[in-house]
Amino acid sequence: MAADRRIVIENCAIATVDGHDTEYASGHVVIAGNRIESLGAGPAPEGLENVARRIDASGHLVTPGLINTHHHFYQWITRGLATDHNLFNWLVALYPTWARIDEPMVRAAAQGSLAMMARGGVTTAMDHHYVFPRGSGDLSGAIIGAARDMGVRFTLARGSMDRSEKDGGLPPDFAVETLDGALAATEETVRQHHDSSFDAMTQVAVAPCSPFSVSTELLRDGAQLARRLGVRLHTHGSETVEEEKFCHELFGMGPTDYFKSTGWLGEDVWMAHCVHMNDSDIAAFARTRTGVAHCPSSNARLAAGIARVPDMLAAGVPVGLGVDGTASNESGELHTELRNALLINRLGGHKEAALNARQALRLGTHGGAQVLGRAAEIGSLEPGKLADLVLWRMDTLAHASIADPVTALVFGAAAPVTASFVNGRQIVEDGRLLTADEDAIARATRDEARRLARIAAQG
Repeated sequence: MAADRRIVIENCAIATVDGHDTEYASGHVVIAGNRIESLGAGPAPEGLENVARRIDASGHLVTPGLINTHHHFYQWITRGLATDHNLFNWLVALYPTWARIDEPMVRAAAQGSLAMMARGGVTTAMDHHYVFPRGSGDLSGAIIGAARDMGVRFTLARGSMDRSEKDGGLPPDFAVETLDGALAATEETVRQHHDSSFDAMTQVAVAPCSPFSVSTELLRDGAQLARRLGVRLHTHGSETVEEEKFCHELFGMGPTDYFKSTGWLGEDVWMAHCVHMNDSDIAAFARTRTGVAHCPSSNARLAAGIARVPDMLAAGVPVGLGVDGTASNESGELHTELRNALLINRLGGHKEAALNARQALRLGTHGGAQVLGRAAEIGSLEPGKLADLVLWRMDTLAHASIADPVTALVFGAAAPVTASFVNGRQIVEDGRLLTADEDAIARATRDEARRLARIAAQG
């Protein structure tokens, strides 16, 4: 939409998730072009010019768009497998199948993953893609293209693996890259696709997979590459007790100390999971402003444990939410993670004081923006920020009897999305995508899942 054209949203409850947690029981938001121009209590100011559209949002809660900080899109076509495994056994069971993905499979899986998140209020997504079988095509380009077509703001964490079975890792030998090949391909992806501008729709991070699937050299050189190129760093960290044991046996130290030794702590770094963190680990993350992508459903699905999110937040660690790959979180939805983060963390030592509704919403919005390094642009509703926002319908049977809309959103059933805007452009209306054919995507993902299963069965 042109910069001088306005969309006016009125008569809605608003949770801004700004630095003061400002909320309005009934207020307005004015979008001008791709920015939030103004917001506040009551109706919009009179006399606004060039109003292209007015939305009566009675019965709705408006929040910042949800921000996903960890995912593996390709897993959309391997959902429902190895359902009774812990992480290591799950990886052993699925790597032989994942090692046979190709470009059409990845494109369909990315479309499925993005569609499910977008229709549920995600406006900024990320994908940690690290499986690049030889001869599989332009996988990064397929993923980025799917996000562009969907209209979602996107970060590709260009992953890599160079520690295969022959080196004591888990991936098959033909599914990993060489050290030099991974670094060169990652640099080329950054140079082709990363946009550092304020309203960037596509960014790229450097993202070796995990300590047990990459060499020390790839971690260290990857960190140096990211900082030379001025992009962020992402990996898995401290997900399971087995990982901690692996690091002690192979490197003589725990995961956090190992990451520190390879240059992987810093305000430009975020890690997925971080379930098994002691007080010293949390202090190191807080001191260096290293971020965490909390994935409560996946952690529960794989019996990894309960991350110490309340302690991380109290220490000042940036924390966002992640869907994680849909082979370990088959729903593929981030808005359900608001509720799951709150409930699962209350099973930990802090009990009912672990998280409240507004803290959970902050994890899914502003916290995610912090983790992705974009808190100046997205993650809260404030004048001058990008117009990424969601209208949640709160007056239906599922929520109407809950007086507080934020409590209803987090504690209640998954709320319907009446409208979702990214960069000032509407991409969802009444729970359906405006930018893609959901039924066609469903057929494509089913077909590609079956094709992958046949290829994997043939060995």
